[in-house]
Amino acid sequence: MSTVAEIEAALEKLPVDAQRAVAAWLEAKLWPEASAMTAAIDEAERSLADEGGVPVADVRQNVRSWITA
Repeated sequence: MSTVAEIEAALEKLPVDAQRAVAAWLEAKLWPEASAMTAAIDEAERSLADEGGVPVADVRQNVRSWITA
């Protein structure tokens, strides 16, 4: 396979699960930080569910000090 068109045609013939696997591989290759970012988002979601969060009013009140520290 030497052209993008040939690769696209071959991908179209794959089952959806295989297409998703190729997409995940390509994403990891092009954006290696994406899996770490996704893991961090997953952890934040778990933490929020387990421990609760910070009220929006508190965030608005403190955000300026957080970003300039």
